[in-house]
Amino acid sequence: MQTRTLGRHGPDVSALGLGCMGMSAFYGPRDDAESLATIHHALDRGLTLLDTADMYGPYLNEELVGKAIEGRRAQAFIATKFGIVRDPANPQARGVNGRPEYVRASCDASLKRLGIETIDLYYQHRVDPNVPIEETVGAMAELVKAGKVRHLGLSEASGTTLERAYKVHPIAALQSEFSLWTRDPQSNGMLDACRKLGVSLVAYSPLGRGFLTGAIRSPEDFDADDYRRSNPRFIGDNFKRNLLLVDKIKALAADKGCSPAQLALAWVLAQGPEVLAIPGTKRRSRLDENLGALDVQLGASELAAIDAVFPPDAAAGERYAAAMMHMVNV
Repeated sequence: MQTRTLGRHGPDVSALGLGCMGMSAFYGPRDDAESLATIHHALDRGLTLLDTADMYGPYLNEELVGKAIEGRRAQAFIATKFGIVRDPANPQARGVNGRPEYVRASCDASLKRLGIETIDLYYQHRVDPNVPIEETVGAMAELVKAGKVRHLGLSEASGTTLERAYKVHPIAALQSEFSLWTRDPQSNGMLDACRKLGVSLVAYSPLGRGFLTGAIRSPEDFDADDYRRSNPRFIGDNFKRNLLLVDKIKALAADKGCSPAQLALAWVLAQGPEVLAIPGTKRRSRLDENLGALDVQLGASELAAIDAVFPPDAAAGERYAAAMMHMVNV
């Protein structure tokens, strides 16, 4: 298994992790048996980085991951998150909470659900605009001192916010959507700040929520309750325009002798040694396909060819609906 160092002085973790969100939320029906088998298969293959969050389910995904790593804790590097608050009475509603007392309570609850004594990497899922980042990270730092957390991370935080946070306590990882069709970290200063500070960039949705695999050909491919039915990039003309881009990636992948998913993941990992990726899947077959990306090496001419057919800002539509885009710290 290829590994990359998490942060400047952190541990080595698998270059490709496993995003566990879709096993419990947002992407159609659950199949806990196959999801557990997928996590076990990931550990068997040497994948160590497992990514979850308290709001996935909510809570169900942490419980699932906790069950999966029972008896195998030493093989897993567990990343979870706090900060996005869901309303049980309104499943579509979202809030953000970065208050110190909420940080402490959320950590204790996640530890219990995961069945572990220490969280390896604890992220603030979204920056709370009403709480100074220094206060939130200060509370997170107290968790490190208490032995409840090993490393700290932020998600969807700007480069400026990252620098402010780092002055309070070293940040090991900044998680952001990053893929062929979401290049924001390269243009908004996020990746530059990571390199300056020695922070890892952990790319979530590196396969464009499954779109870059080439397997999705119609909005009707989604289950009725699949979140992507309401995502701007999967609606109407945006879907059609984005499908043309994916077809070009499929052609390049065929020439390379790999799958579109493997080409897309290899592109993400080729953006720098500080970049890791956490593609999500709930199927063992897809996991094996994704891990095959580690064998795909892209030269300068191949990267240029990819950019030629899928340049930055080529994707049609915002990456989130307005309410969720409002929660992204810029």
